[in-house]
Amino acid sequence: MALIPVDPAMVAAIVTHLEMRQKPRPTPIPPSPLRLVRWKVPKLDSYRALFRRVGEPWLWFSRLVMKDESLAAIIHDPAVEVYAVTDPRGIEVGLLELDFRSVPDCELGFFGLVPQLNGKGHGQWLMAQAKALAWRKGVERLWVHTCTLDSPAALGFYIKAGFVAYKREIETFADPRLAGILPRDAAPHMPVLDQPAVA
Repeated sequence: MALIPVDPAMVAAIVTHLEMRQKPRPTPIPPSPLRLVRWKVPKLDSYRALFRRVGEPWLWFSRLVMKDESLAAIIHDPAVEVYAVTDPRGIEVGLLELDFRSVPDCELGFFGLVPQLNGKGHGQWLMAQAKALAWRKGVERLWVHTCTLDSPAALGFYIKAGFVAYKREIETFADPRLAGILPRDAAPHMPVLDQPAVA
C-alpha cells in the first residue's frame, strides 16, 4: 500500500457518494421541538451565516468563498429549496438544501445541525423531513455525498436512512483556515499543519 503525500497547506478527504433509488415507504416523522422554515429567496448574508454556524466544525467553506452572483444563482434558483431549521425560540440551528435542478435526480445538497444538537435524535427528524420533501412526482433518485471531514457518524447515519454507497473519490483543497476563511480552531479533528509539533 502506497501513501500519497499531501502538501501541509492542503486538506485531503475521502468522499463517499450515496444514493436512494426507490421512494421509501411512508413513515411517521419523529416528534421534535424543531421546525423547518422555507427560505424562498434567502438573503445571502443570512444564508452564509447559517451555513457557517452549521458547517464550520466540518470545514464547510464552499459557499463562503463564492461570489455573490454565483451563490445567488444557486440558492435563488426555483429548483433549489433552502430550509432553515429553527428551535422553539425561532433561532436557526440547522440547514437543509434540496437541489432539483437535475430531475429525475434530487441532490441532498446540504444537511446539518449545529454541533450542540448532534447525537440527540434530531438528525432522524431532519432526515424524515428531507425524504418527505425530496420524493415527489418526477423524482427517481435521491443522492448525497459525505466525506471523512464530516462527523464520524455521518456515513453510518446515511446508510441507516436508506442510502447505498456507490462511489468514492479523494478530494484535496487549500486549507481554508490558513487563508482566514474559517478560524484556526475549526475542525480540530483535522489539525492545521503549519504549526510546529509539540514535543
